[in-house]
Amino acid sequence: MKIYNTLTRQKEEFIPIKEGEAKIYACGPTVYNFIHIGNARPICVFDVLRRYMEYRGLKVTYVQNFTDIDDKIIRKANEEETDYLTVSRKYIEEYKTDAKGLNVRPATVHPLATESMEDILQIIQTLVEKGYAYAAPNGDVYFRTKKFDEYGKLSHQPLDDLQAGARISVDEVKEDAMDFAVWKSAKPGEPSWDSPWGKGRPGWHIECSAMARHFLGDTIDIHCGGQDLIFPHHENEIAQSECCNGAPFAHYWMHNGYINVDNHKMSKSLNNFFTVREVANVYGYEPIRFLMVSSQYRSPINYSIEIIEQCKSALDRLYNCRDNLTFARDNAPEGLKDGEQEQIDALDSFRQRFITAMDDDLNTADAISVLFDLAREINTNLIPGEKSKELYNAALKLYGELADVLGLLYQRKDQSLDEEIEALIQQRTDARKNKDWATADRIRDELKARHVVLEDTPQGIKWKIVE
Repeated sequence: MKIYNTLTRQKEEFIPIKEGEAKIYACGPTVYNFIHIGNARPICVFDVLRRYMEYRGLKVTYVQNFTDIDDKIIRKANEEETDYLTVSRKYIEEYKTDAKGLNVRPATVHPLATESMEDILQIIQTLVEKGYAYAAPNGDVYFRTKKFDEYGKLSHQPLDDLQAGARISVDEVKEDAMDFAVWKSAKPGEPSWDSPWGKGRPGWHIECSAMARHFLGDTIDIHCGGQDLIFPHHENEIAQSECCNGAPFAHYWMHNGYINVDNHKMSKSLNNFFTVREVANVYGYEPIRFLMVSSQYRSPINYSIEIIEQCKSALDRLYNCRDNLTFARDNAPEGLKDGEQEQIDALDSFRQRFITAMDDDLNTADAISVLFDLAREINTNLIPGEKSKELYNAALKLYGELADVLGLLYQRKDQSLDEEIEALIQQRTDARKNKDWATADRIRDELKARHVVLEDTPQGIKWKIVE
């Protein structure tokens, strides 16, 4: 598998640190509100990365943190006249609801910043002892950016260019404009923890360095997140981690592209800011997931009502293929027929095309195209006519296998009917046998009004529940 490495700006063959395993760290949300559709992209994209690596036989340790102490959380707590723990725990649960709706698998571990203080303080202490960090008179602790010669290597900007826009205000106590806080001294009324430099709380960047090292070691395989995190967040993570650990922080860096709304940057001021929950309440979660994985992850994508409706229609086509295939399988005879083993063997070409696409820097756009090509093959050459149960099962297995890697086709499970509906379908079948067309049509209309649509096929009556 080849990955575009932000660090080197080229596609590289993924070679894990330990054969057969992959250690991945993904920056998680700051939990002070519902996640918005921009947050949904890295959550879904890197869930696919994990799924695909596991599909290819790797043992994946996937760590995604929650930043549960932050200026925004404190501000939200003050607005709601509560405490930061109440706010953060509430929105962690709301995140879990949305992640489950998006079919995102829980991480191997979801560490919390507030439960990582010992690790955070150890790193800061090491940085101070090595001279990479210093305590200011007010109790803040800052990282000396200029002491790390490779600062800027992820964002590919020289320190002088990065420094051009930096300024020190008159009330700051930093040695240099580019120095960043790894520890913030306590302010009145804010939550704080004890440290060798006085009460305070960690800077944002140091949290991820501590949690990544604790659960994955000094060097990890892949660090991933949104493109907006490259600078300063990930750049600062590299600096403090490599200076502390004396080892590369991550071998590969993956960053997903931006998401726009109606071709404009998402912004509350433009009134185009939507949470995942708001969109899901209208269209469901799965069209959102489809949108997030329908493009190659580094490409920008656009959200609009028209596009999310197109995603919903595309999913309907995929579901209809699966439903038709399942119906054909359930009504097919057992025992392979002449030429069917060759058809089963030919299905493997779709699997190979899918793998080729995903091996090319997680190209989910081409992978979804393969899934639609498979659906077309099934609808055109497999479902028509009388085939064996074995052939249909092979097609169903492959269809589900590829969809599962992408995390799709999970909302509409096997549908079932209550006894009253089944009785009505049987009455209609009997009416048709007796050529009582008026009764058959009346029952069909009644079922349709109850969201059960019937289709008469040579194999029998086919039904589906529609919204």
